[in-house]
Amino acid sequence: MSTTESVAPSVGADLAREIEALGARLAAVRQRIGRVIFGQAEVIDQALITLLAGGHALLIGVPGLAKTRLVETLGTVLDLDDKRVQCTPDLMPADIIGSEVLEENETGRRGFRFIPGPVFCQLLMADEINRASPRTQSALLQAMQEGRVSVAGQYHPLPKPFHVLATQNPLEQEGTYPLPEAQLDRFLLQIDVGYPDIEAERRMLIATTGIAEESAAPVFNAAELLAAQRLVRRVPVGDSVVEAILALVRSGRPGGDTPDATRQHIAWGPGPRASQALMLAARARSLLDGRLAPSIDDVLALAHPVLRHRMALTFTARADGVSMAQVIDRLLDPLR
Repeated sequence: MSTTESVAPSVGADLAREIEALGARLAAVRQRIGRVIFGQAEVIDQALITLLAGGHALLIGVPGLAKTRLVETLGTVLDLDDKRVQCTPDLMPADIIGSEVLEENETGRRGFRFIPGPVFCQLLMADEINRASPRTQSALLQAMQEGRVSVAGQYHPLPKPFHVLATQNPLEQEGTYPLPEAQLDRFLLQIDVGYPDIEAERRMLIATTGIAEESAAPVFNAAELLAAQRLVRRVPVGDSVVEAILALVRSGRPGGDTPDATRQHIAWGPGPRASQALMLAARARSLLDGRLAPSIDDVLALAHPVLRHRMALTFTARADGVSMAQVIDRLLDPLR
């Protein structure tokens, strides 16, 4: 299937103007973030796609690759109320979601008052989430899924927009608790953060070790982000892109749609939430570029971050040295 095939359905003039205007605004956002974060253009785009799609992202990489700085910069540039939680094994659920305290007023009457935790913000950075205990991970991921927290039987809604960008150290490092598969599925994208190329690292050295260092500044706001998220869901998607998403996700499941050469390497595959994530992310990517509708190129570009945390390799695959990236590449071959 050709990636240059015209798949965009007809788009109304008003919608086209909205998309083009937002594309120009998002170009300014990208440019501003790029002044602070060097050599991570794809990571920046995937983080913005996550926010435009209304989801959460898991950033994976070794220490020192500006994962924390990226989240802080996003909060500043998008003018969001952002907070940071450093996850440790002794971090308790109440340290994130909040708790009730017993107070006594001037008349001597006692009562409970809810004190919100750091989760009550618009952009939460959960640093090294895989160092938190499973109980604390579950409390945070429940808040991500439901958009509210429950304390002492009372529900407390979280602000809108609400996004979690969690960072994770590679699992081979000591002192980590791998996230269960059901919880990984709650993240829209898994963003792998790699080392910058030599030119980007050279620019970073010069820009960050002098007297003056570039700082982030707001160019967007929360109301605009919410409007952009609504616009993402109005972006039309052509039938060929829908069929490509369905074919790709279904081919990643052990069963009838999986190629014989790949079936022995997949222990379990992506569920329907992966199809939803890929559809929303493709719409957001086209909007980020100011395009009127997503193409199959968007599906190809987003397949890895959408699928790699929603699939597992068999023992045979690991024994044969087959990686998840190789399996996904094989699934993408019919779409190229």
